[in-house]
Parts: sequence; C-alpha cells; structure tokens
Amino acid sequence: MAIMITDECINCGACEPECPNNAIYEGGVEWAIEDGTTVKGNVTLLDGSVADASDRFAPIQEDYYYIVPDKCTECMGFHEEPQCAAVCPVDCCVPDPDFRETEEVLLGKKAKLHI
Repeated sequence: MAIMITDECINCGACEPECPNNAIYEGGVEWAIEDGTTVKGNVTLLDGSVADASDRFAPIQEDYYYIVPDKCTECMGFHEEPQCAAVCPVDCCVPDPDFRETEEVLLGKKAKLHI
C-alpha cells in the first residue's frame, strides 16, 4: 500500500528529500507524475483515468506535506523500509488504508516511474 502523511505532520520537511520517487510534496504545491521521474507521455492513474505525465494536479493537502499515491512505492526496490517513515520525527508517515498494493504492484510502479 502507499504511505500517507497524517495531520500530525509538523511540516519539518525531513521526508521530502528522502523519497526516491519524488512522491512527497509540501502542502499547497501542485504535483505531476513526471516530477523526479523519467516518465513521459500518457499514464494511467490509480483511479483509472489517463493523464499526460506533465499534467499538473491540485495539491492533495493544503496544510501539511502529502504523498501522491500514484507515485509512492513504499521505497520498494530502493530501500528495506519507507524512508519517509524512517526519518519522520513524529511518526506521521503511515500505511494508507485506501491504497493497498502488493509488493509486485509496487515494484511494477517503480519500474514505470524509473525507466
């Protein structure tokens, strides 16, 4: 499953540079699949919609850092554990119950993000 950041976030920013997929954004910042990845062209998002990798999307959260589920691989293929959770001083990086994915799916997502 993807990781999410809870409203207990203190906006320290420790998690953002640790993400190998550039899936973490500061609250209020727009996101795109291509940010920090090698993806170009059309991509199918988790909700089944198709978008261009360069399309900018509205922030998922306005008040604190957030993780884009379409880009989160729980650091599979990079690290033994999600790095955001490892560095978070208030333990607010937790599994997202809305996005449960198998290891196989997470590794497939990683392969698509980093061709």
